[in-house]
Amino acid sequence: MIIVVIKCLKAISQMIRNQRDDEIPKLFLYSQLVLALTKNEAKYGTTATAAKFWAIWKERDDVDDEIARHLRMPVTVEQKDDALFSDPFRYARGYFEKLDAAGNRDITPQDRALYAFCQPERLLELMFRFILFDAGEKKVARYQQYFCVQRMLERLRSLDEEGRRQGGVVWHTQGSGKSLTMVMLAKAIALEPSIENHKIVLVTDRVDLDDQLYKTFHHCGHELVQATTGKHLIDLIEGHRSAIITTIIDKFEAALRKKEVQNLDRNIFVLVDEGHRTQYGPLHAMMRKVLPNACYIGFTGTPVMKKDKNTLTQFGGLIDTYTIREAVGDKAVVPLLYEGRDVELSVDQKQIDSWFEKVTANLAQEQVADLKKKFAAAKQLSKAEQRVKRIAWDVSTHFRENWQGTPFKAQLVSPDKATALKYKQFLDEFGMVTSEVLVSAPDVREGYEEVQEESKEEVVRFWKKMMEKYGTPDEYQRQLISGFLDGDAPEIIIVVDKLLTGFDAPRNTVLYLCKSMEGHTLLQAIARVNRLHAGKDFGYIIDYQGVLSELNQALDLYGKLPEFAQDDLAETLTDVSEVVKTLPQRHSELWDVFKAIKNKRDEEEFERLLAEQALRDQFYERLSAYARTLAIALSTVKFIEDTPRERIEKFKSDLQFFMNLRTSVRRRYGEAVDFKEYEKKIQKLVDTHVGAGEVEPITELVNIFDKEAFTKEVEKVNGSASKADLIAYRTKRTISEKWQEDPAFYKRFSQMLEEAIEAFRQRRLSDAEYLKRVTEIMQSVVNRTGDNIPIVLRQHDVAKAFYGVILETLGKQDMTETRRNEVGAEAGLGIDSIIRTMKIVNWETNTDVQNQMRNIIEDYLFELKSKHRVSLAFEDIDAIMEQCLDIAKVRYRT
Repeated sequence: MIIVVIKCLKAISQMIRNQRDDEIPKLFLYSQLVLALTKNEAKYGTTATAAKFWAIWKERDDVDDEIARHLRMPVTVEQKDDALFSDPFRYARGYFEKLDAAGNRDITPQDRALYAFCQPERLLELMFRFILFDAGEKKVARYQQYFCVQRMLERLRSLDEEGRRQGGVVWHTQGSGKSLTMVMLAKAIALEPSIENHKIVLVTDRVDLDDQLYKTFHHCGHELVQATTGKHLIDLIEGHRSAIITTIIDKFEAALRKKEVQNLDRNIFVLVDEGHRTQYGPLHAMMRKVLPNACYIGFTGTPVMKKDKNTLTQFGGLIDTYTIREAVGDKAVVPLLYEGRDVELSVDQKQIDSWFEKVTANLAQEQVADLKKKFAAAKQLSKAEQRVKRIAWDVSTHFRENWQGTPFKAQLVSPDKATALKYKQFLDEFGMVTSEVLVSAPDVREGYEEVQEESKEEVVRFWKKMMEKYGTPDEYQRQLISGFLDGDAPEIIIVVDKLLTGFDAPRNTVLYLCKSMEGHTLLQAIARVNRLHAGKDFGYIIDYQGVLSELNQALDLYGKLPEFAQDDLAETLTDVSEVVKTLPQRHSELWDVFKAIKNKRDEEEFERLLAEQALRDQFYERLSAYARTLAIALSTVKFIEDTPRERIEKFKSDLQFFMNLRTSVRRRYGEAVDFKEYEKKIQKLVDTHVGAGEVEPITELVNIFDKEAFTKEVEKVNGSASKADLIAYRTKRTISEKWQEDPAFYKRFSQMLEEAIEAFRQRRLSDAEYLKRVTEIMQSVVNRTGDNIPIVLRQHDVAKAFYGVILETLGKQDMTETRRNEVGAEAGLGIDSIIRTMKIVNWETNTDVQNQMRNIIEDYLFELKSKHRVSLAFEDIDAIMEQCLDIAKVRYRT
């Protein structure tokens, strides 16, 4: 049973590809950990983990001395012979013995990963406690979740002087898997032998968060009950069986109004989500009154305020922290970029005065004065229709030009419900983007926010319309969120207080902030766009309210959030101008790839320079970095205003040139289309700022076996050298793809291709000669000519491949070519007959069947050796046997 799968070299992409139905999925049937290791980088996941969620592992303690001790541990000759370097790893012995002879070496990330995951105790513990299924998706703990749960378990196993278990507070920044940490802790408590008849109570202060936590636990396979009333909560707490209960904290107050109740059980664990809001208030006191001996553990996604840090000790202190800086550094979340925007409403005083005259035409003087007073405050001014309309226009154009047509979505935060409807009205009028409004019912307080004055009639009409359409508030919210998460529409969701906490939407990338916010509420809101998604470099905060800084001044996050320690807020936000400043450097680094080219107008020289794969990879990487940075720059007002137009056009024209060059060299050197995670965002940049038709799109490669289509593709290319490269590298790619089907045949033509390419690079072949040579090689590969196959093999394709393997061994024998071919053909047909006779369904993953095949093939080859009196060593027979089985696994896959 294989429980850990390790891959090196292009490891993550290869590991994901190997799990597909048409590859080797059965290898991963029982796998718990999959490791992608190179000398300088190590990442891990579990079965079916998407590329963006592969993570690094960090030990919380320094273990390098212990790793070094293992590296220095001597290995006996018997261990080398019988285990480490027995077949099929015999080939690696020389390399490792040279490494060992060189003496002590530096510890690598690969060493640390193997130590972290492959210790038997750690591996079994991860399997037992820290792997779960979330709505059918298999997940493994990140290092901060693992060590946090371990620390909590350590606390829970011991009792204080009064026999209580010590709790505390966990701060793991938003987006880092806090809810799943709670699930893992609940699982660990349930599996802990020292804790019997336990109860776990999950407490939140919002109905929507209670629902969300319930769904998270339910999706992870936990049976739990959601308390519906105070009485129901008491019944659940007083029940005698182990249970997981979810409730909002208000129900403790409701319970105490019904009757005096107290449960003195010391095996009750209260897990408080977003504990900073309830840890010190009267509702928390009521909860403690009902459960005086329970163990209380608070979870928060935002930093603990300075004023609360000292008082945390009475609740057990901080158990574990995982800061914003750590999460960004680990790529557990994306960094956030901030841009302040101003609609300059105050500049046009005449227009404002004219607007007031129209609005107040029929009002008494006292009413006019009262209205002016209301609109003098910034909070009221932001509701002015003119401002809302300008912001809606800016949002529409910003989203259309930068995000529309990509997988990404946006969230607009409005100051109140009536203004939210205004934003929706204007967005619809402009017709550039799709949007929906998601709010609570009229006059219902949301969280602890003050209810603003609003146009009740308009909001009531809207709510009535939603209820007619969706039936219930829950269905209204469910369908809008579902469309936002998984559908094409809405592209922008407009909210007031909903979805600003606990809303996990990886596609959500831009937060348009049109509401004054502060403290925890602000930190929770901006974290809505920090989730990982393929192709997502950053989350973007577009601030129309001046929440975080004054326009054109340095970002002063700490000044706006003085209640938090600066270290806890490090790397929360980066001013977008800091990224834009790197554009000239990205531009220069891209051109630096081609510094050897003197004539910058000679496109052929650019293409020839990129013949080497390593240089092409560097070019692609730098082009991608440049394009993504340019996209950010072109989305900001300040860059457009401060950069000379000629400079901007230069950036755009160079993008066009290099994108077309990328298409040409990929076609010329036979590279498959690799729509990497950033491709859609880059294509959006090209469509918006370069123009349709100006950049040739990359298309799928045409197979050389499709003669008509491939001939047409070659005809599109100008110049004999370009045509020859296209044919050579496309044939080279085909050989690589088919290599395992017949290694001996493809090895021969691979060598011929390499010789032709090298001769051309050394100018020993002219362009015309190069084209002629590679065309002949391609035709031999397509038509299977030039390999002198014996007549008896002509109708036996797989036996031909076995014949090629055997011929390589017989080539060392002192025998005539005719006899060599006859023996090779007989052996190829014989081995083919054995495998075809013995293969059954799924034989290629059935080691028992394969071992039976080995035994019979080995006997057959010994008989052949005796019959024809050829010299075959044991190593030769083993090599023939293994290579033929490898070929058969590909050719006879069931």
